[in-house]
Amino acid sequence: MCVWNYLEWGGAQVYFLALMKEAKKHCEVRAILPAGSNEQLLKFLNDLDIPCDFVASHTDTQPAFSVKRKLARHFNKLRSEYVYCRHLKKFDLKSCAVHVEFAPWQSFAALFWLCTKTKVFTTVHNSVYPQQPWRYWIWKFKFGVLSKFKNFHIFTANEDAKKGLREFVPADFYDRVKVTYASINPPELLSAQKSGLNKQAICQKFKIPADKFLVLCVGQFIDRKGRWIFLEAAQRLLKENSDMAFVWISNSKPPEEDLLKAEAFGLGENFVLITSEQVGKERIDLFNLIRLADVFALPSFVEGLPISMLEAMALGKAVISTNINGIPEAVKHLETGYLIEPSDVDALVEAIQTLKNDEALREKLARAGSEFVLKNFDERIAAQTAWQSYEESFSE
Repeated sequence: MCVWNYLEWGGAQVYFLALMKEAKKHCEVRAILPAGSNEQLLKFLNDLDIPCDFVASHTDTQPAFSVKRKLARHFNKLRSEYVYCRHLKKFDLKSCAVHVEFAPWQSFAALFWLCTKTKVFTTVHNSVYPQQPWRYWIWKFKFGVLSKFKNFHIFTANEDAKKGLREFVPADFYDRVKVTYASINPPELLSAQKSGLNKQAICQKFKIPADKFLVLCVGQFIDRKGRWIFLEAAQRLLKENSDMAFVWISNSKPPEEDLLKAEAFGLGENFVLITSEQVGKERIDLFNLIRLADVFALPSFVEGLPISMLEAMALGKAVISTNINGIPEAVKHLETGYLIEPSDVDALVEAIQTLKNDEALREKLARAGSEFVLKNFDERIAAQTAWQSYEESFSE
């Protein structure tokens, strides 16, 4: 079973879809997720013929700035995890492997309970770097307790995330942690590349300027993805380049105050924000939008190994991203893409302008990036690695 308890969806769910697709070849698979989940995600699950249980609870993932708000969000999370654990009690957990999207440092109680009932797997997508010393020791304690359970297993979605675990878990447990890369579906992407593309029709549908150099990003329109850096760079570039446009594709509609702040940048028709529901219900719809881009730019502050970036690279787009976490495992500076430091607007402006002016460099990075990603980030390999661990857990 694959379990997550939040409504927003993105790379983690694409990752889960790949794991479920492989597991379904060998056993029964079920997804446990919140009622009210995104219709596009539900269609992907339906296409794979994955049975779903819908739970009338989900965590609050919106930002919290006041103490009262933080406490409310924390209690909401605890309650949601309790509801999900109670739902899982309906199943014969001794005969199951349960892969949950619960972080050990945040969901200790739920994971502890599950470890007493079943074989538990969780995936760490980002490096574990607590800011405060007191939090470091609490997290170390939680990892230490959970790692004593023989039926507790951790995957990481990139090498950087695995390295971040080294100081939190015992050496023998660390050696058993497997990297199941956040990856792509090469046949699907290669098929998309070969399909016809009606650029005019797509641009008209989404009101994207069809005759301009297009810079595109795919990811939740949130702070950690570098949304304001992206828009500030766009603002600066448009002062000198009337032939540019910018598109951001978000998995969900941002709050009204965020839309108003984005509008205040004064980009007009040269910035288009599209939600995944507007994109369409097929993956090819998203891929065709990515294919319109001249450059893909993701200026994240915190990131694992974003699948949207890997897909853009596989589709032959020159990529600009930040030198953080797992990103350099795919983007090698001036080899397979262009790396900048996070929060550096000047560097993002320079990178976009450089690739706009240097078509040869843009094509070189696009070609090398595509070859590298298609060769090294195949979701079928990651899914087979995960399935092997699921299977081995029954002989422990």
